[in-house]
Amino acid sequence: MAEVSKTGGIDLYYDKSKIKWIILIVSLIISVGSIFYTNVLVDQLQEREKRQIELYAKAIQYTLDAKLDKDLNFISDEILVRNNSIPTILLSENGEILHYRNIDIDSTLTDKEQQQRLYRELEKMRSEYEPIEVVDRDELTNEIYVINYVYYRNSFLLTQLTYYPIVQLSIIAIIAFIAYMAFDYSKAAEQNRVWVGLAKETAHQLGTPISSLMAWVEYFRDQASIEDKHLIGELDKDIKKLQVITERFSNIGSAPVLTEEPVEPLIKGIIEYLKPRISPKVSISVDSLTPDIEAQVNAPLFEWVIENLCKNAVDAMGGAGSISIYILKGSEGRVFIDVADTGKGIQKSRIKQVFNPGFTTKKRGWGLGLTLAKRIIEIYHQGKIYVKSSEENQGTTFRIVLQS
Repeated sequence: MAEVSKTGGIDLYYDKSKIKWIILIVSLIISVGSIFYTNVLVDQLQEREKRQIELYAKAIQYTLDAKLDKDLNFISDEILVRNNSIPTILLSENGEILHYRNIDIDSTLTDKEQQQRLYRELEKMRSEYEPIEVVDRDELTNEIYVINYVYYRNSFLLTQLTYYPIVQLSIIAIIAFIAYMAFDYSKAAEQNRVWVGLAKETAHQLGTPISSLMAWVEYFRDQASIEDKHLIGELDKDIKKLQVITERFSNIGSAPVLTEEPVEPLIKGIIEYLKPRISPKVSISVDSLTPDIEAQVNAPLFEWVIENLCKNAVDAMGGAGSISIYILKGSEGRVFIDVADTGKGIQKSRIKQVFNPGFTTKKRGWGLGLTLAKRIIEIYHQGKIYVKSSEENQGTTFRIVLQS
């Protein structure tokens, strides 16, 4: 139907997408900064642990030197025993595990099971780092007696720090999502209060002039001098329409009563009222593909939706064209009402925005018609309304889904 454009009416409603991007950008900045800083810490700790293992390997090599007997206690106490966090395995050149540290082994396991557990740990270490060689040489000939290998992997602290960015990103994403949802909910709650207050006040204000108009109609009806009684009949229709509108506004914010109603007569009643009040160049047809289709509706509110869709279609067609309304029965008790026009259509980039408050092609108006229609169908009728199809300069079809 109507192509939508942004007016200066309700700027606050357009900030939703901006807020979404602001939250996303801030979250990304925090995430990137946090990941960068964490990676710096990981690299520094990784380098530190590597130096500790190299020192640990040298300490093992020094203990093999018989001339260092006087320093054995220092090396053993201050270097070897001090490694209480980095998992290490000392492996001989023929693949035998000579020693290990900081690997939890269940003491209830058999020797064979403990060995299997150690070799599984060894495979993990091989996949992480290259081993450090521990070489025992002859002091005189410099001949190599034996070569052992120190395997190691990251300490528990470093492993935690490595995975910390993932946890941190998840937390930031959750916080950003909660912040956005809280903002969205608070804004929606505020909008609801505005809608309800405006609707109730409008219904209250309409009451007095409607009562006055009813009295004037009765007065003119009793005047024999008025020959064209048709005008009085049309005025009476308009007064009844105002009463319906008042009832509609009164229902906003309250739980409306839904009843099983035949859909086709309801829609045809609206069309009969609209035809004399819109351009004669607009033709409106109503077709029910299945007879006697009924749906759970609140008649005054549902009629409001159809009326808004038809008026938008007339505006979109510039007062000349055709509106086709199709009613059909779907599966699972659903009822479909398609309202198609031959207007100028909606740009694909704006289809998702047509139900946002404030979007309109009219020079005057707040752009609230489709917003009200969406609220009436989806909140009060537990149904659905959406743009089924739209082609620029060809037309638009809105679909309403109700329950029978």
